[in-house]
Amino acid sequence: MNREGGCACGAIRFTTGAAPLGTGACHCTNCQKFSGGGPNYVALLPKGALSVARGAPKLFCDRGDSGGAVQRAFCPDCGTPLWSIPESAPFMTVKVGAFDDSADLGPMLHIYCVSAPAWHPIPEGMARFDKMPPPHTAPA
Repeated sequence: MNREGGCACGAIRFTTGAAPLGTGACHCTNCQKFSGGGPNYVALLPKGALSVARGAPKLFCDRGDSGGAVQRAFCPDCGTPLWSIPESAPFMTVKVGAFDDSADLGPMLHIYCVSAPAWHPIPEGMARFDKMPPPHTAPA
């Protein structure tokens, strides 16, 4: 299944043929900054499964909770956040809103809930973790 996406202004376009490994919402402080206030909704893809079809995203080097580097890609023209690549993970996270069609990409779990603002409710019954889930709990 091919899936396409890009930024708000159209300068960056990307494609992937990989099915998401899982989906989630991250409430960590950094993700709240990059999302504009709420959680960061993402789909996990295997590293290397995304191809840039047009444009050149700008990269910002951030640090994750593990202390490891995280490359955050965004459009240099309109600022749309696109994806992140944590150096120590076998996956990359693509912003759900960057896909052209995200109807099937609702979150499977919520992480870093300890940082979630009180005004952002997490649905009852949804898997939630104060920080990262144990490795065997993450979507496969």
